Amino acid sequence: MPDILSIDMTLLDWGIFLVAGITTGIINTLAGSGSLITLPIFIFVCGLPAPIANGTNRIGVLLQSGVGLATYVKSGKETFDGASWLVTPTILGAILGAFIAVELNEETMNLVLGALMVGMFFVLLMKPSRWIHEHPVATYKNRQPLTIGAFFMIGVYGGFIQAGVGIFLLMGLVLISRYRLSSGNGIKLLIVFLYCIPSLAVFFWFDQVHIGYGLAMAIFQAFGAWLAVRWVIHFKNADVWIHRLLILIVAVAASKFLIW
Repeated sequence: MPDILSIDMTLLDWGIFLVAGITTGIINTLAGSGSLITLPIFIFVCGLPAPIANGTNRIGVLLQSGVGLATYVKSGKETFDGASWLVTPTILGAILGAFIAVELNEETMNLVLGALMVGMFFVLLMKPSRWIHEHPVATYKNRQPLTIGAFFMIGVYGGFIQAGVGIFLLMGLVLISRYRLSSGNGIKLLIVFLYCIPSLAVFFWFDQVHIGYGLAMAIFQAFGAWLAVRWVIHFKNADVWIHRLLILIVAVAASKFLIW
């Protein structure tokens, strides 16, 4: 295992971190799958083994979700109604997912995720009003076994690989619990921030985190998250553009997991 604090980066590497980190922070805050950018950089630019890259990636996710969450709270426009019923099963699932992260076959996981992404692509295209228009929040559904089970499984996946978990969370929050996309994003950040703490601890326990590279990327991701939340708060058509971004990201992610 490499020294977890030392980093060896050229000026070009720092430029890659700057662009990738800010972009990832924005994408993860508004939609998800930003880890599809950071994971390859940790592996191919930093030379980290895939398991360590997977753990290192959690530092940026934790910091960016924390900054995004704090910005939402400071705005006073997010109440997080009913979120407590979703947080607990997701955290428990994430802990389990982190423990099994090194056990599952990566090729099989990629095929499963790719198939899910294709399915989500068509769900996003069908009846866009479910994603964009105002509707009553059905927080009572957060207490139903199906909802709790769904968020537990999302947590397992998030603890395992992280990439794409934001999209799964938004689908659950919008299509099951009936949150608006902009409100669902705030709750998504809360859930991700809380489940990242124990899952990151698991990766630390198994020596699968490089602190130096993780913090270097995390600083830029946090700035991207701050920019994204400020945009959501002040832009009245945020739901429409987040929906469009979701369609684009899901299409790219599906092709990545099924073809590349």
